[in-house]
Order: sequence, then structure tokens, then C-alpha cells
Amino acid sequence: MNQPAPQRSDRRPRGGDREESDLIDRLVGINRVSKVVKGGRNFSFAALVVVGDGKGKVGFGTGKAREVPEAIRKATDTAKKNMIHVPLRDGRTLHHDVEGHYGAGHVVLRSAPAGTGVIAGGPMRAVFESMGVQDVVTKSIGSQNPHNMIKATFNALKNSSSPRSVAARRGLKVGDIVGRRGDEAAS
Repeated sequence: MNQPAPQRSDRRPRGGDREESDLIDRLVGINRVSKVVKGGRNFSFAALVVVGDGKGKVGFGTGKAREVPEAIRKATDTAKKNMIHVPLRDGRTLHHDVEGHYGAGHVVLRSAPAGTGVIAGGPMRAVFESMGVQDVVTKSIGSQNPHNMIKATFNALKNSSSPRSVAARRGLKVGDIVGRRGDEAAS
């Protein structure tokens, strides 16, 4: 006769990663948007979410739905799909200063010495906290729109590179790229 298969307790959930459980997600903003139709107005919600692993990977996403939790879930799923890896110096700050633009948004990101902390406002702070950066100084010039600020920040982060990747591109050694302070003063 047909007997049911025994239940296995060591089974992982389908499509699930163990890494997803330790992701840090930050809700940046929720907007109520409306569409005017023949019978009145249809209201829905738009969510903006930033997701990171605390070790240099970060992503952002947007989602729209009739209910707030569903919009947040959609935004979080989009953010997980669009994650980028950013090289960090000593796992705490950026390797070099970098600028990013998106629309009217313009941001300046500067590496900082240990103990500085995250000096960033609003949406940019969510990006750096979820990415795991401990020391950075930022400035937002232009648009204060959260979408533009986050997209400009991601534009800047995509343009940042590590000395190792620059050395590989140029066919040099890392020591040739990162000169010591005494060598620069002597030349």
C-alpha cells in the first residue's frame, strides 16, 4: 500500500539561503500614493528599503502594493536581488574618497580614521549601517529626495575600488599603488 514518506528534520526550506537570515534591512521611507480613477481614488503604498550583510554587501529596492507590509516585502526582495559588493579598508571604511551623481542628487563620500563613526544623514546612514561601515564622512549636495540620494550613493559605491583591483588592472604590485608616507615626502 501507499505509505507517506517519513518526515526529515534536516531539510532546508526551499529556495532559502542560510545567508538571508543574517541580512540587515532598513526601511528608508514609505509614501502613500494615489491614482485617480472614475470611481474616486485608489490608494497604495510605496516602500524604499536598504539591505546589507554588514560585511560590504549592500542593495536597495522599491516596492508598491495596496498594503504596507506587502510593499515592504516586495522592496526587500528587490534589494536582495540587486546587492553589490563594496571593497572596505580594514572592514570599517572606504579605501578612498568618491563622488556619486543621480539626477539632481550629488553625494560626496570620504574615508575616515578609526573612531570617527558614521557621519551621514537620513538615507545614506541606512546604506552605511547595513553595509557594515563604521567610519565614514558624507555630504549630500543637491536633491534631498531619498530615492535620488540612495541612487547617488550607490553610484559612488560602484565607482570605488580597492588597491588590489587597481594594481591588477595596471599590472603592478599593491605596494607600488599604495606608497608609504615617507616615500612620498622624499620624492
